[in-house]
Amino acid sequence: MLAMRKIRLTMAQALVRAMAAQKTVIETPTGETHTLPFFGGVWAIFGHGNVAGMGEALHGVRDVLPTYRAHNEQAMAHAAIAYTKALRRRRVMACTTSIGPGALNLVTAAAVAHVNRLPLLLLPGDVFASRRPDPVLQQIESWQDGTTTANDAFRSVSRYFDRITRPEQIIPAFTRAMEVLTDPAECGTVTLALCQDVQTEAYDFPTHFFEERIWAPRRPRADTRELAAAVTLLRHAKRPFIICGGGTLYSEAERELAAFAQSHGIPVGETQAGKSSLATHHPMNMGAIGVTGTAAANDLATEADVILAVGTRLQDFTTGSWALFQGEGRRIIGLNTQPFDACKHNGQPLIADARAGLMELGATLGSWTADDAWTARAKETKAAWYRLADAYTAAPVEQGNALPSDAQVVGAVQHQALPTDVVLCAAGGLPGELHKLWQAETPGGYHMEYGFSCMGYEIAGGLGVKMAQPGREVIVMVGDGSYLMMNSEIATSVMLGRKLILVILDNRGYGCINRLQHATGGAGFNNLLRDAVHEVLPEVDFAAHARSLGAVSEKVASLAELGPALARARASDRTYAVVIDTDPLISTDAGGHWWDVAVPEVSVRPEVDAARARYVAALDRQFIGN
Repeated sequence: MLAMRKIRLTMAQALVRAMAAQKTVIETPTGETHTLPFFGGVWAIFGHGNVAGMGEALHGVRDVLPTYRAHNEQAMAHAAIAYTKALRRRRVMACTTSIGPGALNLVTAAAVAHVNRLPLLLLPGDVFASRRPDPVLQQIESWQDGTTTANDAFRSVSRYFDRITRPEQIIPAFTRAMEVLTDPAECGTVTLALCQDVQTEAYDFPTHFFEERIWAPRRPRADTRELAAAVTLLRHAKRPFIICGGGTLYSEAERELAAFAQSHGIPVGETQAGKSSLATHHPMNMGAIGVTGTAAANDLATEADVILAVGTRLQDFTTGSWALFQGEGRRIIGLNTQPFDACKHNGQPLIADARAGLMELGATLGSWTADDAWTARAKETKAAWYRLADAYTAAPVEQGNALPSDAQVVGAVQHQALPTDVVLCAAGGLPGELHKLWQAETPGGYHMEYGFSCMGYEIAGGLGVKMAQPGREVIVMVGDGSYLMMNSEIATSVMLGRKLILVILDNRGYGCINRLQHATGGAGFNNLLRDAVHEVLPEVDFAAHARSLGAVSEKVASLAELGPALARARASDRTYAVVIDTDPLISTDAGGHWWDVAVPEVSVRPEVDAARARYVAALDRQFIGN
């Protein structure tokens, strides 16, 4: 028997060496394939819990596994998430922190990746496995459970969690981590909590642990019975409709979806994650669906009798809190790699990769098409919507002293944008305006984190997209509320030479939630700055602040000045911020759908009582579990 070849390394050295050996296959639109490192790098903020172990190990592999320094742990994880989202989950970044607050700063981002089904490897430091110095600096002590550490907070937001208390444990743990990170149905956050003493302990690792491994995308095909059932439903459909989710992009199925919808005459509505799978000008693309949907998509979805849900988890913004689909006897076909999503609301599951599933559906359906009248109506409805939408995004003939709406700013940015640009956003009122109104023409040109709708994702996420796709201009649209929550990675973008265009819309508060507060009968309270307890209203100079972090910046006084400023931003070789004041009270009232936000049953405010009556009436249209 041949002796197993071994090499003596610390656990941290073994981990990063194994990470550097992982490869992935990238397929270009022309069908060419390239083998690249699976890990695009490691974001690191060092502290006592990881600087000696992981820090020394990463320094040793810096030529093959680059390490990037950030200013905030949550932000660097957002950058890692945006990186993998932009690259269709084919490449991943890891994040390492110290123990305690550094580690816990990652938890929100872990939830973002978990909800959005995006692979993310987190490597927080942990307490001493030996417990010799307990309680070590920043350790959380529990007198009920001696094994509890701060990193247990990751368990509910991780697809796989492990704590490494012996160096050899990293072998099965990392193997399992890679399985999860590359599984189209199971991927999400993987947390390997690395006890800080164990990071530095040595072991004789088998050399096969460091051999190159290539991970190609898995494309499960449909079960024949499920395929037959789905085809039967579609063949008998009078008013079929497609919901396009983020899984379409992750599967690289945009061409297959375009061909399927066109050849069978089925209209398509896009979720936030699925938007840009189809070009806006595609004749069957009705645009956004749901709470922030277009009138075209929502009108058709309301009457649809068979809904093909492709790569979507059918969250409440997509389904109008399950009150959107009112077609008699309507059925849902769930084309998804994840059975949990495919079977939602008594759906007919079609467990398959989106690309493979669409190809098999199309081949089996053959020459079948939807009713000509239904397809024609879809085209007419779409044309009517865009005529209406143009009125919301157009600049006023005379603006005077009136502040522009978010929609008008979106229109001005759209006018300056190129088809290859990426527009990015995450939270507040802007996602709704962009979902309805932005006209994306290339896959990935619309990047929205709306699974968790995490304020603060925007700038860090923009950095991640730019690192993934340096040849595309990245336009980050962010409100003043999100900007103030997290802006530190402006400095990182400048440091790394990854230029962003930031459009900062200042409505002096949380305008979106203020509007929701009023819609539910509440008084303006604690959302806009003027409605919060204050002695002096802050006058934040966002342009000066961005400039202090190294960006070029300016503030414009009107929509007329915004276009030329964006041209200057495009010409700049450094991150460029453009600030504009906007009206917090105006939003696009065309399109859209009811959203289930519970209203108090009892209130001293007649406005709340009226909102409650409207809420109860709306509940009658809601389907529960069907």
